[in-house]
Amino acid sequence: MTPAGAEDEPSVDELLDLAVGTLGGSRRDGQHQMAVAVAATITNGDHLLVQAGTGTGKSLGYLVPAVRHAVLESERVVVSTATLALQRQVMTRDLPLVADTLAPRLPRRPAIALLKGWHNYVCVNKVAGGYPEDEGATLFDLGEHAGAADHPPVGGADRPGSGESLGDQVVRVRAWAEETDSGDRDDLVPGVSDRAWRQVSVTSMECVGGKCPMLAECFPEKARALAREADVVVTNHAMLGIAASGSPNVLPEHQVLVVDEAHELTDRVTAQATGELSIGSIEHATRLARRHGGVPTTDLDAAGQELAAVLVPMPEGRLARGLPDDARAAVAAVRDAARTLLSVLKPDPGVKAAQPDGGLKMAASAMLALFETAERMAADPEDSRHTVLWVARTEDRRGNTTTRLHAAPLAVNGLIRTHLLAGRSSVLTSATLELGGSFDPVARSLGLEVRPDAEPAAAGDGEEEPRGLSWHGLDVGSPFDYRRQGICYVARRLPPPGREPATAAQLDEIEALVTAAGGRTLGLFSSRRAAAAAAEAMRERLDVPVLLQGDDQLPTLVAQFAADEPTCLFGTLSLWQGVDVPGRSCSLVIIDRIPFPRPDDPVRSARADAVGAAGGNGFMAVSATHAALLLAQGAGRLIRSTTDRGVVAVLDPRLRTARYGEFLARSMPDFWPTVDRDAVLAALARLSA
Repeated sequence: MTPAGAEDEPSVDELLDLAVGTLGGSRRDGQHQMAVAVAATITNGDHLLVQAGTGTGKSLGYLVPAVRHAVLESERVVVSTATLALQRQVMTRDLPLVADTLAPRLPRRPAIALLKGWHNYVCVNKVAGGYPEDEGATLFDLGEHAGAADHPPVGGADRPGSGESLGDQVVRVRAWAEETDSGDRDDLVPGVSDRAWRQVSVTSMECVGGKCPMLAECFPEKARALAREADVVVTNHAMLGIAASGSPNVLPEHQVLVVDEAHELTDRVTAQATGELSIGSIEHATRLARRHGGVPTTDLDAAGQELAAVLVPMPEGRLARGLPDDARAAVAAVRDAARTLLSVLKPDPGVKAAQPDGGLKMAASAMLALFETAERMAADPEDSRHTVLWVARTEDRRGNTTTRLHAAPLAVNGLIRTHLLAGRSSVLTSATLELGGSFDPVARSLGLEVRPDAEPAAAGDGEEEPRGLSWHGLDVGSPFDYRRQGICYVARRLPPPGREPATAAQLDEIEALVTAAGGRTLGLFSSRRAAAAAAEAMRERLDVPVLLQGDDQLPTLVAQFAADEPTCLFGTLSLWQGVDVPGRSCSLVIIDRIPFPRPDDPVRSARADAVGAAGGNGFMAVSATHAALLLAQGAGRLIRSTTDRGVVAVLDPRLRTARYGEFLARSMPDFWPTVDRDAVLAALARLSA
């Protein structure tokens, strides 16, 4: 029986045609197939993995049914993206267009809102002088994870040659803070370094909350109030990571979750759930406790020195057998001292202060973070068997070395399943979800139930036989004819890559390919050393401009690459995903080697070991899956429109010769495959002409 009034409700197909027509576009069958599947999934309370190739128009493919459902059923939808660029596109272009187009056909116009981590907004109380500045803040102190993930350290006074000192940045950001309407860091152009931003922002833990005298003007509170009333809320994977790590209240109540760029979700959740302990973080907490809490920190100072004595001599890398006894005892001493200070720093509930003490809240926040991290690391070996521990060292520009102890969850599929997907319907979409011809590897990583006939070896990435949620997968294809538009060339005659960044044979191959293409090359390399070696060699051998990642800000380099056809751009992982350069400027994509994770990657090596211990193939479950994802993303940089033509050249013969090569190749776009070097050089020469 049809519900009353249902016959008058506009269909998803009809609404999608309206939205596409508003854009001046034409009907795409894959986009409609996706939209109908998304609508059915949301209605049924199910879970959908939908692979939508480049050019499908997946944003409208999920936004139209999401907006329709949110308004007609009064159920809030949260949409999450992995990158700021896509978040900005969805929030400023795609979603307003859908809302405006659909509004006349729906009972009311949908309300939309943008939600980011607390640290992404100006604190008006701090700017007004009601909150102390942390003058000793350093680059490791980036505040709330969402802020750090959204804004990696990029420039300003921390980037040599920027021409703007830290003091200049602070003056500029404070002036902007007095006039902004949004308080959103992304509205500050040009941006500033994290150290400067720290002077006008606080983390959610540091916020004085309801006691703040400027609560009515609080930007993050306003953003959250809007999100609680909105039909569709746009956020990012960093926020999902915080929610998955045990803080679900960072998101408003919602019944539907849409995850765009879903192939990145597990890495983002892992990053948010990773803690670190260093002498610097201990000194930061003790400094704040002394300054703003007025408490002695003798025990914590001593515990920090004890930790330094055992941590600094430890070798870098994963602690496969857990913390040594002396290190565990030192971390436990930090935990106990931090717990004692935390109880002292908590304000007395019986004393009502005339003004909220922001400094005390800052000190308590830092001490709580220190305590929780140390408590996690000092857990008994039996309790920490699902935690990966490792030691890492970094060196600053002055040559000072910092040793850090890290802890990450062995698997995050349980966190994603429990905190993000269970109890609601979800749509997880990307241009790359089907790896080796199957959705199962990605489904496992997301905590979804693997089909009974699937390979059981990798189930759970190390978790103990997790039972997930039922789901279905859909590949709606792409409007591009990859077989006619592109060639995948594997340089089978080259030797397998070794430890050196680039071999003489690889450099000769790159020279020949770039020469035939007349420049117009995006070089994707497995390491900075390899990219630099290739760029240096090509600058000496060729007459075309060769840009190298790190020469300037990445958006500037990409813009220069797109604007000048002969120009080449070489770089590492930041270029493998998200670079969108249609047209002749990108006619050749070079991949120097299969992008397996580093053998010393602590988290992935631990996950591979766990799969192997359970009787599975850890290499295929972890390393090959990771490589397949990046290969698919990297190769996807070539064809960005129906008129593009070109070659993806893989300089690693293992893609053709190794047993796992077929699995990797099936994950890439369906280009015409060849190992014929002369045919490829001739094809590139024709394109160049």
